[in-house]
Amino acid sequence: MNKFVVFQLEREQYAVPIEYVISIEKMTEPTVIPQMPDYMVGVVRIRGELVPVLDTRKLLYERPFEETDKTRLVVTMVEDVSVAFIVDEAKEILDIPEEAIKQVNMLAYRQTPYFIGVANLPERLITLIDPNQLFESLEGAKAIKEHVQNHR
Repeated sequence: MNKFVVFQLEREQYAVPIEYVISIEKMTEPTVIPQMPDYMVGVVRIRGELVPVLDTRKLLYERPFEETDKTRLVVTMVEDVSVAFIVDEAKEILDIPEEAIKQVNMLAYRQTPYFIGVANLPERLITLIDPNQLFESLEGAKAIKEHVQNHR
């Protein structure tokens, strides 16, 4: 069994492998940092650590997030930095059996290497994301990483 943290974004459900997830936090007002990519809304302090906050909706749908009382930060560990992804709602932790996971067709995959598969479950489809790949694929990821590492 593979454990995943499932979250909602727009009308879709996504999941990241639980081993990447540090915590799920309530949305707090990030501190804006100038000269950062537009998908980075700022940084927040979580347990004393500076964490960049990325607008996942902007990354996947090119629209900014809208905050509700269900908005959460899924804090993940990517390449030695913690990064928080804004999600519309954190749903649950789910065991997804290997046989339910289908590989994504190769053509789509080239544009979005961070989609690692689709879980085909009786009631729903969940797109599986590798947060490392997602972060690495971002233009400006290096600048974000450097900023955080310089302000530890």
